[in-house]
Amino acid sequence: MAGTTPGTPRVLRAMNDRAALDLLLEHGPLSRTRIGKLTGLSKPTASQLLARLEAAGLVVATGTVAGRPGPNAQLYGVNARAAHVAGLDVDARRIVAAVADVTGETVGAFELPTPGRRADSVVRQVAQALDGAVKDAGLTRSDVHRVVIGTPGAFDPGTGRLRYASHLPGWHSPTLLEELAAFLPMPVEYENDVNLVAVAEQRLGAARGHEDFVLLWNEEGLGAALVINGRLHRGFTGGAGEVGFLPVPGAPLVRQVTKVNAGGFQELAGAQVLARIGRELGIDDELIRAPGTHHEVASRLVARAAEAAETGEDGPYPRLLDRFATGLATGLAAMTAVLDPEVVVLSGEVIAAGGEPLRSRVAAELTELSASRPRLIAGEVKHRPVLRGALESALVTTRDEVFDTSSR
Repeated sequence: MAGTTPGTPRVLRAMNDRAALDLLLEHGPLSRTRIGKLTGLSKPTASQLLARLEAAGLVVATGTVAGRPGPNAQLYGVNARAAHVAGLDVDARRIVAAVADVTGETVGAFELPTPGRRADSVVRQVAQALDGAVKDAGLTRSDVHRVVIGTPGAFDPGTGRLRYASHLPGWHSPTLLEELAAFLPMPVEYENDVNLVAVAEQRLGAARGHEDFVLLWNEEGLGAALVINGRLHRGFTGGAGEVGFLPVPGAPLVRQVTKVNAGGFQELAGAQVLARIGRELGIDDELIRAPGTHHEVASRLVARAAEAAETGEDGPYPRLLDRFATGLATGLAAMTAVLDPEVVVLSGEVIAAGGEPLRSRVAAELTELSASRPRLIAGEVKHRPVLRGALESALVTTRDEVFDTSSR
């Protein structure tokens, strides 16, 4: 709103416009009368507002409300095609891209397998994944207003290099961000993948309404996202939340953690240790031997252990669940001692596989190990939460830009 003064008619109109657009995003299509009641505006002012937004291409007539006395009331909704954003979820095996319209609906998606790709092909990989999603949406690359890319680790704001993710081939060039910026025509932002899961949970899931929370993620790696006063805390080099490197009791002290890409907490409760713990407890069955990644094997084991705990079964599986819960609670106790969060969101495929039996055990252990007692809740965004967080992050900025009518 540069060049305007708070309280002027233009600013007040812009504030009313944005309030109406936010209501339409929240409730879906509304009538002029309903918009007036929800915003407190008179009918003439609401009519002027809708005419202004319709002329700007931000709202469209979507139908009418029938079945009441008098003329049918016209319904208005946000013009979904007013803007589009894209999100990319990157790991060592694939890039998943999606495009969403300004209402947040996903309108295109594409998955690009990347194992064994050469390091110098990262820009082409990103472009190929993005173009695949754009094509699936029936759009062109120039229709995308903003892209948010989620990766393991974080790009150091001082050097521009990706840190804390040595397992991601090709993404460590000091000129990569410059190359991507030169190749793509729209603004591109980069965010840690677990941070994006927290964004998704904060906007759509279990963390709605919470200003201070920790999200613990356990899937291919063990990580956390920290939200303080409603905002992500990234740290000086972007490494806040890289708790896989956290030294914890019960695990050997790991030195030169970035070279080995592991640390004490990862070695205590990461997905790759569940099969070893299972064998130590005498488990040697098809759940361990069947093909799969570390986190797929771990998820199978944890799901079986949770089932055993629920049915009161005796044997190694309930003991596996107990050890896993103690390991998770050990790392969480260190985090809560520093951050004292309101809630902890437990997320990721391995933790989700344990369901309520695992959550209740972690909560009981954390009560014994921590002075503060945050409430533990399960993550609610199940389908590609990193990608959903990338889209939500892109939508926040894009809506601010597109919905700003103060200069029109």
